[in-house]
Amino acid sequence: MAIKTEEELAGAINNEEDTIEIEGDLKNKVLKIKATGKVAWVIAIGAIAIALPIAIGSGGVAAPVSGFVGIGAVSILGLSATTSAVVLSVAAGGIGALKKLRAYKIVENNEDTLKLKRV
Repeated sequence: MAIKTEEELAGAINNEEDTIEIEGDLKNKVLKIKATGKVAWVIAIGAIAIALPIAIGSGGVAAPVSGFVGIGAVSILGLSATTSAVVLSVAAGGIGALKKLRAYKIVENNEDTLKLKRV
């Protein structure tokens, strides 16, 4: 099954799917999240963790995300990837989903699809 939304991705991560195939614009956002270095990731995840209660309190509406997460995450991941990270976290019930996502290994990356494998 091809994943196209943050909500579908949250479900796949929560279900601990062995393989996740991501398509569309979400593919590029996930690549940015996965490509972030460890030090930068700590800063970004910290900013997202601070924003998460605000996003959940707003009913999951994370716009404008930059106001919630501040310069930290947006400057590291970019606005669209940060927005996806917050939406994914809200849909999955916490930032643990982002940590699990980063633990998946990229096994295929082509023009249309990003395929991840759980390690």
